[in-house]
Amino acid sequence: MYITRLITSIIALVLVTGLMIACGNGSAGNSDGDEDKTKGDSGAVATDSTKAQADSGAKAEDKKPGQSIEAVPVEVTAIKKGTISDYILLSANLETEKMTDIYSRVQGLVEQINVEEGDKVKKNQILAKLEANEYELAEQRAELNYLKQESDFKRLQEMYAKDLLSKEEFEQAKFATEGLKVDWEQAKLNLSYTRITSPIEGVVGDRLIKLGDRINPTDKLFTVINTEEMIAVVYAPEKELGIIQKKQPAYISSDNIKGERFTGWIKRVSPVVDPQSGTFKVTIGVRNEKDKLRSGMFINAHIVTATHEDAILIPKTAIVYENEAMNVYVVRDSIAHKIKLDVGFQDHEKVEALSDIQEGDKVIVVGQAGLKDKTKVVIVSERENIFAIRRDAIYQNES
Repeated sequence: MYITRLITSIIALVLVTGLMIACGNGSAGNSDGDEDKTKGDSGAVATDSTKAQADSGAKAEDKKPGQSIEAVPVEVTAIKKGTISDYILLSANLETEKMTDIYSRVQGLVEQINVEEGDKVKKNQILAKLEANEYELAEQRAELNYLKQESDFKRLQEMYAKDLLSKEEFEQAKFATEGLKVDWEQAKLNLSYTRITSPIEGVVGDRLIKLGDRINPTDKLFTVINTEEMIAVVYAPEKELGIIQKKQPAYISSDNIKGERFTGWIKRVSPVVDPQSGTFKVTIGVRNEKDKLRSGMFINAHIVTATHEDAILIPKTAIVYENEAMNVYVVRDSIAHKIKLDVGFQDHEKVEALSDIQEGDKVIVVGQAGLKDKTKVVIVSERENIFAIRRDAIYQNES
């Protein structure tokens, strides 16, 4: 019995020992496998890192050292010298210097109308006619009366020369003859008044009659306007009283006539200041040479107070505004240089540059918005500068 238990214990010990050995070998195998796997993963990481370095190197090779940023396309214009003026800007409505309302001097029926509104007429041109039968008869009657009296007077004159007629009778006959002659002249004048004529050259502004109308001397028939010379009556501030002078140059412009200005000059300056408004009246004469101006048109009047010749002129299309500062970009060696303008005179088209800009410099007129200083640019187009040296008619005083 004892022997049997000993054998059983030995067998169990052997089995336990074998099992332990088997477990130890399995762990070692897993350890080796994990080590192999770790080594494999490390190899994969190394491979990915090598690939990333290779890609980075390839990109570094693609971007060569010193390569410039892509240039910004722009349009430029070359700076030139020209004439620019300082002015006082005022507004007004145009008027005609010569305008007349036409009335008949006799009464009658309208028999004929020769013109319509908008027609151009000459001085003394017949605009309309009245029925003239009564005036023709009156003129003939007056003529006959005068001729009869003139014949009688000649006989009386011969009698007076022979002392057959007293001086008093002779004088009465003489005065009667002169009176009938005046009556005849008046009849002829009345007959001529049946032809309604224009006292000035111009354009018919209003026609207020129709055929068959019976008119009286108090009835207005036509309005004729001379549009060759217009006037703009403006009211300048009191502080300009010593600056604005007669014959001073000026010009006018209208928002309805784009891109044009019309020659003008100071025609009259009132010496009286209105105490309520603090202004004085200035009358500007304007030549309507192109026949584009019309009476009543709203205009802007520019009274020139000073003029600079040979000024460096910058088109306003080139200016970039920063708060109250004006900047332009000048292209030099394909680089856009930002320059702050020192501004002199300016108008609605251009400004005068007092420094830092030279004649011949190329300023950017398209593409400058959002541009940075020292940006590389490429000029794709060069526009013609319209502010070349010239002396406009507005700088010539009118008589």
